[in-house]
Amino acid sequence: MRETAVMVTVEDVRRLALALPRTEEHLVRDRVKFRIGRIVYLALSRDETELGFAFPKEERAALVAAEPDRFSLPGAGDMRYNWIHARMAALDAGELAELVTEAWRMCVPARVAREHLEGGPGQGDSGQARTTS
Repeated sequence: MRETAVMVTVEDVRRLALALPRTEEHLVRDRVKFRIGRIVYLALSRDETELGFAFPKEERAALVAAEPDRFSLPGAGDMRYNWIHARMAALDAGELAELVTEAWRMCVPARVAREHLEGGPGQGDSGQARTTS
């Protein structure tokens, strides 16, 4: 297992996610979730030790096989979705930023992602990130 210098926190996830256009934070059944419209792209476990995130179905088995101490498949009920889990303690800040951004990119229109990531007009969207319950 790789050692990480500083464990990432829920606040790190929140800071990264809410900086992305169209993202809203919701508390659903005692779980913090980040979504775009009705699409959830990040979800924390109730104990905040695991992060579920949007990830291509066709790539997740290879990721879990390569790093089973860091990543795991979702439960049987969520296998139909583009979804995977990561252990928060096994991630560093750079990896977290990449996972959050890539999960978000899977859920927004390509134009929004391109404009935000390239710093184009309106940084992808004029909407503000919002927190609701």
